[in-house]
Amino acid sequence: MIDPDFFTREVTEVARLLLGAELLVDGVGGRITETEAYHPSEPASHSHRGPTPRNATMFAGPALSYVYRSYGIHWCLNFTCAEASAVLIRALEPTTGLDAMRLRRNLEAPRALCSGPGKLAAALGIDRSHDGLPLAAAPFAITLAETTPPVVIGPRIGITKAADLPWRFGIAGSPWLSRNFRTAPTPQ
Repeated sequence: MIDPDFFTREVTEVARLLLGAELLVDGVGGRITETEAYHPSEPASHSHRGPTPRNATMFAGPALSYVYRSYGIHWCLNFTCAEASAVLIRALEPTTGLDAMRLRRNLEAPRALCSGPGKLAAALGIDRSHDGLPLAAAPFAITLAETTPPVVIGPRIGITKAADLPWRFGIAGSPWLSRNFRTAPTPQ
């Protein structure tokens, strides 16, 4: 299990360090391949305008799951960090519980199961009941990678505000991303 103190760091650092980590929800999941960081100082963050019933979990402290519905359609899984910030889990390489993921997504191709935040949440069975749950306890199991994989950085996607911030992080060369990056890998 992950130490809750891990999430007390600056949000972009957490977003980078989560790459390569294993994420399981009730024993189903895989390796995190893509993340995005959100901080209340920028207008794309749900915490930018202060607490509301929808974003209350972001203000409840680090190391919690923040789950919200995007565009009224898809659930999205975020990990809260220090200062009412959060990391959106954008994609993962499915490795464990593929039959459950295929059933939940009604798909066969592993590449399509978790290649976007809504797809990932559906495949892992994430819904509003997961909002506010501690990340260091069941149903979550998070194990950090022993070494940080090569990272590629780019602007966040799917947003209109502060979209130019380079706060999207992915494993360089991974075929398990939601969308390819247009920048070169960063030195380690």
